[in-house]
Amino acid sequence: MLNFAFDRLISISSQFPFKSFNVLSKFTCSIYLSCKHFYSSPPPYQIFVTSNELLDFFDGILRQCPTVLQPRQVHTQLLVTGAHQSAFLAAKLIAKYACFGFVMDARKVFDAIQVEDLENLLLWNSILRANVSHGYYEYALELYVKMRKLGFWPDGFSFPLIIRACSYMGSPTLCKIVHCHALQMGFRNHLHVVNELLNMYGKLGQMNDAFQLFERMVLRSHVSWNTMVSGYALNHDPLGASNIFKQMELEGLQPNAVTWTSLLSSHARCGLYERTLELFKVLRMSGIEISAETLAVVLSVCADMDAIDRGKELHSYIIKGGYEDYLFVKNALIGTYGKHGHLDDAHKLFFEIKIKNLISWNALISSYAEFGLCDEALSVFSQMEKSDDHQRVMRPNVISWSAVIGVFASRGRSEESLELFRKMQAAKVMANCVTIASILSVCAELAALNLGKEIHGYTVRALMDENILVVNGLINMYMKCGCFKEGHLVFNNTKIRDLISWNSIIGGFGMHGLGENALETFDEMIKSGMKPDNITFVVVLSACSHAGLVAEGREYFDRMVREFKIQPYIEHYACMVDLLGRAGLLQEASEIVRTMPVEPNECIWGALLNSCRMHKDMDITEEIVSHILSLKCEGTGSYMLLSNIYAESGRWNDSARFKILAKTKGLKKIPGQSWIEHNKITEYPDFSGKYEVELNAILLFSCHLKCRHEKFTAGYMVKFTIIGDGICTVNWMK
Repeated sequence: MLNFAFDRLISISSQFPFKSFNVLSKFTCSIYLSCKHFYSSPPPYQIFVTSNELLDFFDGILRQCPTVLQPRQVHTQLLVTGAHQSAFLAAKLIAKYACFGFVMDARKVFDAIQVEDLENLLLWNSILRANVSHGYYEYALELYVKMRKLGFWPDGFSFPLIIRACSYMGSPTLCKIVHCHALQMGFRNHLHVVNELLNMYGKLGQMNDAFQLFERMVLRSHVSWNTMVSGYALNHDPLGASNIFKQMELEGLQPNAVTWTSLLSSHARCGLYERTLELFKVLRMSGIEISAETLAVVLSVCADMDAIDRGKELHSYIIKGGYEDYLFVKNALIGTYGKHGHLDDAHKLFFEIKIKNLISWNALISSYAEFGLCDEALSVFSQMEKSDDHQRVMRPNVISWSAVIGVFASRGRSEESLELFRKMQAAKVMANCVTIASILSVCAELAALNLGKEIHGYTVRALMDENILVVNGLINMYMKCGCFKEGHLVFNNTKIRDLISWNSIIGGFGMHGLGENALETFDEMIKSGMKPDNITFVVVLSACSHAGLVAEGREYFDRMVREFKIQPYIEHYACMVDLLGRAGLLQEASEIVRTMPVEPNECIWGALLNSCRMHKDMDITEEIVSHILSLKCEGTGSYMLLSNIYAESGRWNDSARFKILAKTKGLKKIPGQSWIEHNKITEYPDFSGKYEVELNAILLFSCHLKCRHEKFTAGYMVKFTIIGDGICTVNWMK
């Protein structure tokens, strides 16, 4: 390409073979010097060109650059010729570097310009645009400060970029200052500047200020109206968006596709899905051309509501309308099918995409993750790490990592979840609040207090400790680890509490047998004006059960129905059966099971059966047996419990019968496992072989622990229990 451009310059110059051209001293150069990279021997004569022709020559080359390699070659030639001091060429080179994402190279070009040549605003606007378009907002504002210090004043192209940088920084004070600067410099009625100010106040959530500014506008364009509708949509105000839309129509301006998209988005963001679909129907009848962005909004609505049929209907419309090749439409379709469990369709759409982007990969990963398919989600994640779409290596972002970490955490595969989190840190991807919430749930399940504290420290440093997701995760983690003081401290220090915060505190007290503390916290919640839900009463009744508070359990069950109008779910009945059964009130517990309006499940029968074992009631046990046998059990819990009850009463044949029955049905027992964490090392005692070998191994392991953890075991007795399959539990007793 550069050879072709060189030939063109030769042809331009050869039209004047006997005339030298005046050249500005900075740009005087011979063709040989500027193009010696491409020719092994000098041309037979030297040709000098005017500055305008030289500028046009390099500008033409920069316009045709297909990759970043050519701009770098041109940059080299500009340095050789001295033409890099031209503000025009420097601005073009900055724009080209920014086009390929090489912002640091663009900054080097700008920094090489001498101060006296910085008076050209084209240069400032290019470097501002390069930084703002790639998210370097703080650096863009530093450039603005430098610009003013050097005595150069922004124009109607500079101010929109500076205002945009302020809006993304999210500082209202900074935004007001820049607004004042724009007014002082006479841009009060400049259409582009005011439109960007409207957008800025919309991003800040200050729509009253945006509306006042909009009302004072002398001239409004479609962009002005669309910015206002979009601002209301961004701030979840469908009424405000509708009012502006109607006002636009009253003033004789027809809403375009962008206006409609923003209006639909304002309703979709607020969960007004039916209204969104009604508006889409009006749009189709209006005759205005529907944009691909509009279809993406409507597809997201179909994904969030139970409307897969409408999603399929819209898919047909997309095919007929020729919107299939829009990548974001395909991504929205993947999300729609994925959220409704049509994973084969989502998978098929994904592999139809020739050039996938990060959103495409995340849409499919999230679809598998939402339905708990850990291995499938991880498989797609691994494919993304190895993918190379058209020489573009795809790297998982925080959304990709959070999805796979979250699904492993939710399915109880805690160790794998933690391993993925370690890999995420090694990949230098910053965790977000969703990632942290998933890891904290893992820490809570594993009672990994040390790791939980480390994560807490990380959230404080990363300024995440006030996010409600993180706060609830911390409360849950501390309470499940038995650190009530720390859990309550996090709870008391948080400014915003939701129902999950209260439920976590109540549940934490309950699971550790502190029933009275749980009930006191419930009463505090009611006084604070928070309304309980069905989960709140599950944790309250469970707390009563663990603490043996029978009278209180009956009272709160009654209040749930009578005072709070919450109909009992099967979990509430299970808590009541467990509460009464533990207290020895087996007849009353049996009566609840017989009269409950829903079919008892394995949890209900298991709770009653466990109470029968505790109180050695064989009569009710015999009544339960037929119900247990009719259930489609997935685990061996109920069968083993029956086997043990019969064994304890000396009925060995019946005990063996239930063991054989469990094996015949193919039911498998998930082996228990204990672990000891010391100095950040987790040890899993696993003893295999015959019982005598196991016993010797236990003794050896006990001695090993005693020597290794002498300080830790001071005042404690170690108790080992064989639970079968070569697994040994280790208990520390004071």
